[in-house]
Amino acid sequence: MKTFPMFLQMAGRRVVIVGGGEQAAQKARLILKTQAKIVVLAQDLDPELSDLAVAGCVTHQAGPITPESFAETALVFIATGCPGMDMALHALAKAAGATVNVVDQPGLCDAITPSIVDRDPVVVAIGTEGTAPVLARQIKTKLEESLEPRLGDLAALAGRMRSAAAARLAPRMRRDLWRWVFNDTPRQLFTSGSEREAAKLIKSAITTGDFGVSQGGSVSLVGAGPGAKDLITLRGVQRLQEADVIYYDRLLDPEILELARRDAERVYVGKAPGCHSWPQEKITQTLVSAAKRGQRVVRLKCGDPGVFGRSTEEIDALKAAGIPVEIVPGVTAACAAAASAGQSLTDRGRVDTLVLTTGHRENGYAVPDPINDIRPGTCVALYMAVGAAHQIMNSLKTKHPHAAFEVQIVAKAQRKGQILLKCALEELAETLNAHGIRGEAMLTITWARSAAKSEDRTTVLSAAS
Repeated sequence: MKTFPMFLQMAGRRVVIVGGGEQAAQKARLILKTQAKIVVLAQDLDPELSDLAVAGCVTHQAGPITPESFAETALVFIATGCPGMDMALHALAKAAGATVNVVDQPGLCDAITPSIVDRDPVVVAIGTEGTAPVLARQIKTKLEESLEPRLGDLAALAGRMRSAAAARLAPRMRRDLWRWVFNDTPRQLFTSGSEREAAKLIKSAITTGDFGVSQGGSVSLVGAGPGAKDLITLRGVQRLQEADVIYYDRLLDPEILELARRDAERVYVGKAPGCHSWPQEKITQTLVSAAKRGQRVVRLKCGDPGVFGRSTEEIDALKAAGIPVEIVPGVTAACAAAASAGQSLTDRGRVDTLVLTTGHRENGYAVPDPINDIRPGTCVALYMAVGAAHQIMNSLKTKHPHAAFEVQIVAKAQRKGQILLKCALEELAETLNAHGIRGEAMLTITWARSAAKSEDRTTVLSAAS
């Protein structure tokens, strides 16, 4: 980011607007939404600003402008409409140490005015660092449509009740309370116009501590997808934002953790194929222990938790301990790799069987059974199989010497440094070595049905001749 978003305290602070025309009036309208003291510096005012001055909403000063005019200000807007004049006034304001916004001159701006969605006290600011104001307005429009008009009133009600909640409820219960308020019945009531009922319900929940949310620990096994931040599911993001502690593997995009609550504990367990910083048994026991302490736990796994993620061991241990466990699916590597290549894993009439398997077993790398038993019309997606590539290649060449296999390699699918390769079967091991691919790659081997028919016909013709 070139700019840092921050909300400024404005109550009782001085804001200076230089200019008396429409541009200055636009800034006055914006700042009038706050409790700032607005001073307008200009010889003449347009009718709108003049009426605001007469009504006492702004203070008009028509005298000479000096650096002292900008002293003790929270913010200065320069909007005369004359680029040369704006530049000169900018120099005076900076001499006074002011924070300045010069309309339509981003290079002279210390602060850039965002597009604003106002649900006071809920305020959403959208900025594009001055590069695309039209885009900012489009985003604003979508947010205006998605946030109900009375949302700010509900937030204000919650604000008035925070002290009572803090006095009666422990921190964990307070988080659960406000999650319930803004996700569940109180918000639905408020949106439908039943403000009094919503308020009574919230007050009762604070008094009794009963709002239908379990206070025990739980574990969510969340699939992070192939690693890109924008490929985790919405439910996965929600669980990250609810978590007290997150145990995560080798996240391929560290920004995924930025989706979590800021105060959530993050524990790197360093689990990688063939090289575990934490033994699986330790990870499983840690999940159980954290949940028994009443924590909401997220076990964040690459890809999908149910596809070669060793989730069964964790699920069995959690269920045996009586701990609620949830699986949140993610985009698995086979799907991510196919998407990266712009291809489908199946193809009507050609590939009607899809097999997900692995070349890495408890005792090391080996040729998986689906490769030994492959038939026409099959696509085999191989996880953790780079170390077995030479064995797989030799097995297929021996058993099916005339088959036209389609081989695809996708390393680091959907991530920076992604590598997409195609090669002949006999070139598989050599291609992996040539590109330095040692792991984190998905291999797909396809034996298309139409190709098999063509090969059968070729074999028959050769025999006949």
